[in-house]
Amino acid sequence: MTDPDRTDESDGISGSDGPTSVDLGGSSSDATTGTDDRPPNVDTTSTDDGPSRHGADRIPDDGDGWLSRLDPRTVLGTLRSGGREGGTDRGGDPFTRRVNPLITDRPWTVVVAFLLVTALFLGGAMAGGGEQQAGADQFTEETPAQQAFDDMQENFGDNGRETGGDSAQLFIEDDRNVLSKPNLLRMLEFQDRVESTESLRVTSTTSPASLIAQQLDPTAETPEEQYRVVDRASQRQIDAAIADADEAAGLPVSTDFTRESASASVAQIAVSYDTASMADTGNNAHLQFQTQEIANDVDGFDTDENVVIWGDAILDEETVQLLGDTAIVVFPAAIVLIMFFLAIAYRDPVDLGLGLVALVMTLIWTFGFMGYANIPFSDSLITVFPLLLAVGIDFGIHIINRYREERATGAAVGEAMGITTGQLTTALLIVTITTVFSFAANLISDITRDFGLVAAAGIVFTFLIFGVFLPAGKVGFDRLREGTRFPQFGTSPLGNEDSILGRVLPVGVEIARVAPAIFLVAMLVVGGSAAAYGTGVDTEFDQEVFFPDEDRVEQYESLPEPFSPSEYTFMQVLAYLEEDFEMSLQGTVTVYVEDNDLRSDGALREIDRALQNPPNSFEADGRQADANSIVGVIDSQAAADPEFARTVDRHDSSGDGIPDRNVDAFYDELFASDAGGQAESRLTTDRGATRIDYSIDVDAEQDEAVADARTVASEMRMDATATGQLVIFESVIEEITESAVQSLMAAFVLTAMFLVLSYWWLEGRAIYGVLNLVPVVLSVALLAGSMRFFDVPLSPINAPILSVSIGLGVDYTVHFMHRFVDEYEAGKDVHEALLVTVRGTGGALTGSMLTTVCGLGVLYLALIPLIMEFGLLLALGVFYAWLSSILVLPSTIVVWARLESRHDVAERVPWA
Repeated sequence: MTDPDRTDESDGISGSDGPTSVDLGGSSSDATTGTDDRPPNVDTTSTDDGPSRHGADRIPDDGDGWLSRLDPRTVLGTLRSGGREGGTDRGGDPFTRRVNPLITDRPWTVVVAFLLVTALFLGGAMAGGGEQQAGADQFTEETPAQQAFDDMQENFGDNGRETGGDSAQLFIEDDRNVLSKPNLLRMLEFQDRVESTESLRVTSTTSPASLIAQQLDPTAETPEEQYRVVDRASQRQIDAAIADADEAAGLPVSTDFTRESASASVAQIAVSYDTASMADTGNNAHLQFQTQEIANDVDGFDTDENVVIWGDAILDEETVQLLGDTAIVVFPAAIVLIMFFLAIAYRDPVDLGLGLVALVMTLIWTFGFMGYANIPFSDSLITVFPLLLAVGIDFGIHIINRYREERATGAAVGEAMGITTGQLTTALLIVTITTVFSFAANLISDITRDFGLVAAAGIVFTFLIFGVFLPAGKVGFDRLREGTRFPQFGTSPLGNEDSILGRVLPVGVEIARVAPAIFLVAMLVVGGSAAAYGTGVDTEFDQEVFFPDEDRVEQYESLPEPFSPSEYTFMQVLAYLEEDFEMSLQGTVTVYVEDNDLRSDGALREIDRALQNPPNSFEADGRQADANSIVGVIDSQAAADPEFARTVDRHDSSGDGIPDRNVDAFYDELFASDAGGQAESRLTTDRGATRIDYSIDVDAEQDEAVADARTVASEMRMDATATGQLVIFESVIEEITESAVQSLMAAFVLTAMFLVLSYWWLEGRAIYGVLNLVPVVLSVALLAGSMRFFDVPLSPINAPILSVSIGLGVDYTVHFMHRFVDEYEAGKDVHEALLVTVRGTGGALTGSMLTTVCGLGVLYLALIPLIMEFGLLLALGVFYAWLSSILVLPSTIVVWARLESRHDVAERVPWA
C-alpha cells in the first residue's frame, strides 16, 4: 500500500506521478487493464535507503498516536529498529547480518573453525553411543503390554530359577521320513553329545526320539540309554511307540505326520541352557552356534542341507547383521549415484569436492552427536541420514547455483557470494527451522523420539555446514584460482534460458498465465482425493517385518564379497513354522493376572471360566480353550497321580474338578507334588500372579487375536492384563498410528505459525507464509495416497514420513517463494518474476530433486522391506515437493493476486 503523501526523494518524482505501488493481486494496478498481477502490498517507490518493500519501514501516521502504535506495521517497524522509532535497519535476520561478512571477508578462518569442530565430533562418532539396536525390541520397551510382559518374565522366567536360562530349537528335515530309525538314532546321538559337553551348560533336551524311547522303555532317562533302547527295537515296535508317544505327549513334528504312516518330514529338537540372568545376547548366540557345530558333526546331519538351529539370541545377532549387510549394499550404491548426479549439477571438481566434504561433515557431526548423547544406532535411525543428505544436497546446489548466477553477471567473488548468502541464508534458515519442527514433532512419541532428536540436530548441523562452511570454502578456493591457470569447468547455472531445463521448467508459469484458478482447483481436488484415499493405509508391525526380502537376498547372493549377504537361518525357520508346523513366530497370547485374590477360594474357578467358550481367534478343544494354565497343571497331575486326585476332591465342593475350598492350602500341596515345577511356571510361589497362555488359530488375524485377549482379560474379576509378543506388537501399531497423526498435526501447526511469522517479520507480508503451505499440503496428501496405492503400510520406520514430508515440502517452496519475492520486489511484474524464479531457483530445485530421488531412492535396494519402503516414500515425497513447487505454487500466487485485487484485502489488512 502506498502512502499518497509520500514523495520519492531520490529522483523528485511524487508518489502519485511515479511508478504505481501494486499489491500481489494488483490492488493498485492499472485501472484500464486490470491485468497486472503483483505480489501483495509491494511498494516499488524508492527512498534514500533503496527500494521500499512494503511500506513497513515507513509507517503512515493516522493522527492517533495510540492507534498507530497498535497497527502491526508499527509493531514490525519498532521490532526491526530495536525499539527506535522510525528505524530503518533492514539487514535481514540477525544470523545473516553477523555471519555473512565472515564468509566473504575471512573464509579460511571459517573453514578452519569448522574443521576443528568436525574433529571434535569425529571423536564422539568413533567413541560411539549405545549398543546397536535392531529388530522389534527397540520399539516395544515403553509400552504397557511390554512392562506387563517384563513383570511376568521376572516372575515366571525359567520356572523361578535365578539363572536367566535360554533355549534353542533344532529343525531336522528328511522328505522321506524324519522318524525313521536312523534319524531317531541321530537325534539321540546329538542329544547325548550336547548334554555331555559341559561348556554348553545344557540342562535338558527333548526330541521325538527321546519321547519315543520313553514309550519303549520308561526307565531310559538319559540320551545314551534311550539310544540303546531304540537301537534294539524292531521297526514294528518303533511304529507302535510313535503312535503312543503322539497320543501321550504330542510329537514335535510337522503337520504332515499321521499315526498310521508313522512318518513326517520335519522334526524339532528343543535344547535348554543354564545361562546367567544378565547374559549377553552374543554369549547366548555363541552357545547356540556351538550347538549347531555339534549337530554338524553327527553323521547324516548337515546344517547346509537338512539341519537349522533357531533361538532368540541367534535372531538378535542375525537381525543386527542384516542391518550391516543392508548398509554395505545400500551406502556404496547411494554414494555412486549421488556422485554421478552431483557431478552433473556442479560440473566442477572444486565445487564437487566441497559438496562431498560438506556431506561427509554432516554425517560426522550427526554420528558424533549420537555418540556424545549415547543414542544407539538402530533401524529407525538409518532413515535419518538419507534425509540429511537430501537436505544437504539441496542446500549445496542452491548456494553454488545462485552464486554462479551472480558471477555470470560479472560480479567479483566476494560480491557474488555476498549477494548469494544475503539472499539465500535467510531462506535456508527458514527451511531449517521449519524442518526442525517437522522432525522434532516426532518427539511426541516414544517410538520415534530418537529419530526426532537425531534428525532435528542433524538438520541444524546441515544448515551450519552448507550455509556457512560451504560458501566460505567456495570463496576461499575461487580467490585462490583467480590469476592462476587452473582450468575453468562448468560454471553456468542450472536452468538458464538456453538449456533444456530453461525451456521445460516454465510450464507452471505458463499454466499460471492461462488458467491458474482452474488448475489450482483441479490440484486441490486431486490432493483432497489422495488424502481421503490415504486414510485407508494399513499399519503393520511384528518381528517378521524386520526380516529380509527373500527374493532380494537370492538376487544379492551372486554379488562378490563383502556385498554378498550373510546366511539368515531365521528365514528357513520361518518357512518351517509356516509351511510345516502351520504356525507363526508368535503363536500365543497371554493373560497375566496379578492379584492377591488368587489366594481366594474362587480364584481357580475364575481362571477356569476364562478358559471356557473361547473366541474364534483362539484354538479350542470343543468349548475349552487350548491353553496352558495352572488349571491345566492341576488336571494333568490329577490324571497321572491318584493320590493327588484325591487331594483335589477334598478341596472341591462342587465336584467339577476345580478346587474351591481352602485354596491357599491346596496350593501348598500342589507345589509339594511332582507337578510343583510345572506349577511354578504358571503360579508364583507367593500366590500373587499367574499366567494363561492361549494358542492362536493359525488363520486368525493379529488384531483380532489381541482384541479377544484384551476382552478376556477385562472380563476377569481379577486384575488381569493381556500381554505377549502379539499384544505388544499390536500396542506398537496403535501407538504408530496415533503418533503419526499427532506428529503430522504438530509439524503442520508449528510450520504454519513459523512461516507466517517469518514472512511477516522479514517481508512485512504474512500471506507469503500461507501461500507456501498450499503445495506442502498437496505433496503430503499425494504421499499419503501413494502409501496406500503402493501397499506400503505405516510402520515404526516410516511413521515419521508424513511429518517429515512437511519439512521436505517447505524446503522446496521456501526457496521458490523467497526468490520470487526478491525478484518481484526488485521491480519485475508477477509473471516475469515467476519466470526468473523458475529458471534460476527452479533449476537448482530440479538438480536437487534428481540427485535426491535417484541417489537416496537407492534405499529401495535394501534387504529389509521396511527400509525398501522408506526409500520409495522418500523418493516420492521429494518428487511431490518439487512438482508442487514448480507447477502449483505459481498458480497459487497468481490466484491469490487476483482475489486480493478484487476484494481489496491489502487495503483492509495491509500487513496480511
